[in-house]
Amino acid sequence: MSNPSDDIDTTRRPSAAGRYLFLFLLGLLVGVVATVMIVRALEARADHFPDSVMHVQQWHLGQLRSRVDENRCGATDILPHLRALRTMSDNLEPAFPKLREDRRFAQHASAMRATLDGALASPPLNCAGLGTTAKEIGESCSGCHRDFRG
Repeated sequence: MSNPSDDIDTTRRPSAAGRYLFLFLLGLLVGVVATVMIVRALEARADHFPDSVMHVQQWHLGQLRSRVDENRCGATDILPHLRALRTMSDNLEPAFPKLREDRRFAQHASAMRATLDGALASPPLNCAGLGTTAKEIGESCSGCHRDFRG
């Protein structure tokens, strides 16, 4: 006589949930990788020149301000930064070609160059003078940023 329990197959078939979970995670991973690749490709196509000009100018102005804080206001400490700021100010119009024809932008860029030309023609002799010069340069930057940064 056969036992009725012997006829019943007690082995369990593996669930398909594991395969679905694996495929889901694989698809998620492929999606993340593809998204990162697309974002990097779009970022590489962006024009970094305008931001670079602003970052370099900000750094040199920060160096001038730090010279005042450090009480190191000799010509050898400040002239390289003033010259670099003046050189970078020549790149304002090329860096922002859409604003090139805007009269206000041209005035701000010209004012920035005039401020720097004055500082180079008559460099500050002490830290108080450098502080005033750095403030004038900062105000020149702020005027343009108020009008065009949004």
